[in-house]
Amino acid sequence: MRSPSLPPHRPRSLVGAALLLTALLVGGVWVQEVVDQFAFGGRLDLYGIVPRDPARLENVLAAPFLHGGFGHLIANTGPLAVLAFMGALRGVGRFLAANAVIIVLGGGLVWLLGRGGSLHLGASLLVFGYLAYLLGVGWWERTPGAILAALLALFLYGGVLWGVLPTNPLVSWEAHLFGFVAGLVAAAWLHGRRPPRQASSYSPPTRF
Repeated sequence: MRSPSLPPHRPRSLVGAALLLTALLVGGVWVQEVVDQFAFGGRLDLYGIVPRDPARLENVLAAPFLHGGFGHLIANTGPLAVLAFMGALRGVGRFLAANAVIIVLGGGLVWLLGRGGSLHLGASLLVFGYLAYLLGVGWWERTPGAILAALLALFLYGGVLWGVLPTNPLVSWEAHLFGFVAGLVAAAWLHGRRPPRQASSYSPPTRF
């Protein structure tokens, strides 16, 4: 007898939803860049984050989806697709909420604390946020699936963590760092409370 709380096709539908979200995300940033390059001559990049410019505060919502050319976008596409799919597999609703935290909190910190007179844009904010989110879910949930996903993400993309250091003035290490911080915050908020373990049905014999 199947439990009504766990439909038989739920795993397959979750994979399908994760694939759809990933395709929409990656396809969306590619369509945006094609339109930007061929219709606007790259001028949409002006909607990136300019730290502490009050007139551009709302740009934190646009900056993660903008890129400074196809080379920049190609470099981000692989990790963005893989980590987004892995994150969506942890639950579509939670993944969408995590995106909101990463974009608003991570971008807000870049706007507040980033280098002045610079323009910050690119999906690397999301990449570092997703990586931190997966690592955080593994830490707070501590279920086999969550731990496996965290280890796989660390194995595939752990090397990018050097990007949180200010080693290249042409790279927004601030977006990397604050995206990572926001991803950890999202994981703690959405997965920090593990359900209590159910008591075992076995009762030891009572001694007299």
